[in-house]
Amino acid sequence: MKNKSTTRWALQATCGLLLTGSGLSMAIDAGISKLQGGEWFWYGTGALVVFQAGLCLVIDSTRFK
Repeated sequence: MKNKSTTRWALQATCGLLLTGSGLSMAIDAGISKLQGGEWFWYGTGALVVFQAGLCLVIDSTRFK
């Protein structure tokens, strides 16, 4: 049972960190698009959703460690 929870912790934490980094990169890209006068609202909203999902996964993964 210990091995299964450790595997779940590692997988969930890794996915969460990847989503957090991706969300930040997307948010920066949306900000640059806004400064250039392009379409940014829905892309920026999606970026925040991805970022928050990543944070939730990282925080939730601590209960499996």
